Amino acid sequence: MSFMINLSAASLALAVAFAAPVAAEVKIALDSATDLENSGTYVWAHAFSEYLNANGMEAVEYERGALGAEAEKMDQVQQGLLEVSLSDTKGVGALDGHIIPTTLPYLFPDWATVDRGLENGMLDKINAGTTPQGVRVIGMAALGSAAGIFNTKKPVKSAADMADLRMRALDENQIGVYKLWGTNGTIVAWDEVPNALQTGIADGYLNPPMVPLMFGHTGFIKYFTDAKVGLGSRTIIVSEDWYQGLSEEEQKIVMDAAAAATKANREWLATRSAELDKLREAGIEVTTLTPEAWNEFRTLSEPLHNMVPLPEGALDAWKTASGM
Repeated sequence: MSFMINLSAASLALAVAFAAPVAAEVKIALDSATDLENSGTYVWAHAFSEYLNANGMEAVEYERGALGAEAEKMDQVQQGLLEVSLSDTKGVGALDGHIIPTTLPYLFPDWATVDRGLENGMLDKINAGTTPQGVRVIGMAALGSAAGIFNTKKPVKSAADMADLRMRALDENQIGVYKLWGTNGTIVAWDEVPNALQTGIADGYLNPPMVPLMFGHTGFIKYFTDAKVGLGSRTIIVSEDWYQGLSEEEQKIVMDAAAAATKANREWLATRSAELDKLREAGIEVTTLTPEAWNEFRTLSEPLHNMVPLPEGALDAWKTASGM
């Protein structure tokens, strides 16, 4: 009798262990400094982790680079070794091109337009391509205000001023933008940008206004043109294996956390009116384009929309879903 009681107790304990496993740590790979004032992506990540922790899922933030570079993080997410990563949007686009239009210059006027498109079916289209490859997209974080032109040499007031500048490019698509503007680009990994700018390998880059302040580039970046080229973003991906291993309740917590984080990021974005003043305070000369000059950059850039390889109908799908 005693043996049977002990056996039953052991069986019950084993059953409970399988029914209610101890929650594992949810690793979040950051892409920037833990700066709630200046980093829009950290605003997203921190709100996400706070929501998870408040709802019984232990989330831990890992600083930029601690879990590897972009390709390494993507591999870890696909293998189920890393739960959450704030990743390069164009890297996610290599898995499914429906997300690539969000990176094109002078296409989306604001984040409200992007959000409307995501909510009206584009997030589902993206995930239809990425989830079979082990990656689920749960949100997009704004880096800051619309991207402009930074350089080390001179004020840029028109496309003609770009002719003698060699710009750092993220990829071939960005090189295509520079060619349309009448200049050249060279692909440089982000961690190598400071050296490239100081040695003349590159003379500048495209990024939202706060980037040189966040990454300590103000010692060599001297000029910024508020060209409002496009919306800088990072895409938040999670391991599909991990996500599918969660209970329905936990999946809901993750998606509610993503919604809360996106709301926090967009509220932070609405406060960015002082960004140009902060650049000036850091010694960077700011140029505001005339309407004619801005329209010139936009017109020169538009052919790229039809040059970048995309899934058939992706551009039209975005325009319909976002109401453009």
